[in-house]
Amino acid sequence: MTVHPPEPTAHQEPVAASPDVPGEGGVRPERTRDADRTRADILDVATREFADRGYAGARINEIADKTSTTKRMIYYYFGGKEGLYVAVLERAYSRIRAVEQALDVEHLDPVEAVRELAGLTLDHHESHPDFIRLVSIENIHHARHIARSEVLANLANPVIDLLGTILARGRAAGVFRDDVDALDVHQVISSFCVFRIANRYTFGAIFGRDMLAPELRAHQRRMLGDLVVAHLTSR
Repeated sequence: MTVHPPEPTAHQEPVAASPDVPGEGGVRPERTRDADRTRADILDVATREFADRGYAGARINEIADKTSTTKRMIYYYFGGKEGLYVAVLERAYSRIRAVEQALDVEHLDPVEAVRELAGLTLDHHESHPDFIRLVSIENIHHARHIARSEVLANLANPVIDLLGTILARGRAAGVFRDDVDALDVHQVISSFCVFRIANRYTFGAIFGRDMLAPELRAHQRRMLGDLVVAHLTSR
């Protein structure tokens, strides 16, 4: 049976488990795993709450009620509501960066590489609509929480470096134009992918088309790749 760490009182931090070996400092591995699961559970629930209710509308008490922990434990792990919100943002952005970095561009033709990256971004955003809501909410707050995060400050570099590598290979092969930088391409891809999710309902109400309809998915994925490649190869 998994042993949960004791809950902190108002003046105490959670008590660490006894060490595995007498005389050696440390925490039992199962206690560490339990803490990791608790933290992940809190982040899962908090992601939904912040995405649905916004930063101002989300409540720590409600998040605690929907997890296997308490308000005091949330404060212990994250320091408060703002710390929890920043942790949610950090995890959300880290996940899309991990997807991007997993792309093996060295074994792809530059044109196929940029198509694949665009498609992966579309796939991620469609399967993580909470991410798009969180981005929209943070823009309402003028990105003040992102600006305070050292983690998020360094997360932009990998995707720009990846795109830079693809563009450099395309230019060297005489395929891509030389007056477009990686941030331009990232902006184009992100704009298309975010719009599909963020504007799904208003677009559908006005034009009668659900941009996330399954029968349109392959078409839109291909269209995004065509748009980016056409821009990169135009003279």
